Amino acid sequence: MTLLAVTFFALMAFGLPIAFAIGIAGFSFFATNDIIPMSIGVQQVASASQSFPLLAVPFFVLAGHMMNRTGITSRLINCSNVLVSWMSGGLAQVCIVLSTLMGGVSGSAVADAAMEARILGPSLIARGYSKGFTAAAIAVGSLITATIPPSLGLILYGFVGNVSIGRLFLAGVIPGFMMMAGLMLTVWLIARRRGYRPEMAERPTLRAVWRAVADAKWALLFPVALLFAIRGGLFTPSEVGAFAVVYAAVVGFLLHRELTWAGVAEALQEAVVDTGLIMLIILFSGMVGYAIIFEQAPQSIAEAMTQLTTNPLLVVALILIFLFIAGLFVESTVLVLLLTPIFLPIVTPLGVDPVHFGILMMTIVTLGSMTPPVGVAMYTVCSLLDCPVEEYVVESLPFVGTIVLLVAVLTLWPGLVLFLPNMLM
Repeated sequence: MTLLAVTFFALMAFGLPIAFAIGIAGFSFFATNDIIPMSIGVQQVASASQSFPLLAVPFFVLAGHMMNRTGITSRLINCSNVLVSWMSGGLAQVCIVLSTLMGGVSGSAVADAAMEARILGPSLIARGYSKGFTAAAIAVGSLITATIPPSLGLILYGFVGNVSIGRLFLAGVIPGFMMMAGLMLTVWLIARRRGYRPEMAERPTLRAVWRAVADAKWALLFPVALLFAIRGGLFTPSEVGAFAVVYAAVVGFLLHRELTWAGVAEALQEAVVDTGLIMLIILFSGMVGYAIIFEQAPQSIAEAMTQLTTNPLLVVALILIFLFIAGLFVESTVLVLLLTPIFLPIVTPLGVDPVHFGILMMTIVTLGSMTPPVGVAMYTVCSLLDCPVEEYVVESLPFVGTIVLLVAVLTLWPGLVLFLPNMLM
């Protein structure tokens, strides 16, 4: 097990792509093991692809790319602008609300952050917002997509941990809106202190709000339709991914009439690249996951933790601290695939609901994408806005602090996470 970890981090340090670092580390384990033949490792790579729930990943990725070409993004921006631009820090508030609305479309924090940095970032800077504050609001705000359905991270967690994806989707709704409220409050406090003025002098009328919401209705109804389709038993989480593609096509071709066949071809091309990257990580993670179980890593870690404390709350807190530190160095998808088989068997016997733990885990590991030294969303936004990373780090501290406080609240009161899944499922 030590050889596996050392090999993985050594390859990561040399800049090897994550998928190949995982694959080489996994093969090195089987090549040096005297008990398990190499053929078992190859079988684990193949068996990792034989999963019906994994069909949801390429379908949701394709649906997200198609949605971006249906005019949904511009309508959501206009809706967010009408709803919150009258507040202090108006355009930054728009970024937070847009992340919440886009979470039901893109399902990816990095994709959401990149889109907002391209479209809204220059406008914020032109209106006097500092580059660091702009980058922090966009990057950390995109964290909301980690819980708002359809979150790709929750799909992978459900797949690896054998947890109901439908319950995970429902459980992410309230934490997602709490995250939105907390980050909006943070923006408001900073904007009031710095004098960032609202974009609108007066609050919008009910008619203006209704008009903006009605114009964006097909985007707003998308996550709602997904949840009701799963709850009503119409589709499994995998089948609802195919429904999402059909929904995007109907909205783009028939309702908004902005999707073209050229746009579909571009969406397919981008989805193939994204899906290939994700699936390569998943396939090689299957081999590493087998090695982790064979070496009885969950049992060893559980024994070490129970020697420190048997309090479920403290055990979860220790795991979350470890996940936060690991998220600073390793991409969130990898952490979900590798660490879920380790930590879920530890917390479940202690009475921790796997759905509750999944929401906490996804929030913490995705936060690593917004923090140095290897935050993908951080570097994406900073490069697009030409913002120094040092300035971003300082400006992001209040936002990161808000998220950590929210995670603490959700840890102490699991009912906030489990209310919807317990009520509806």
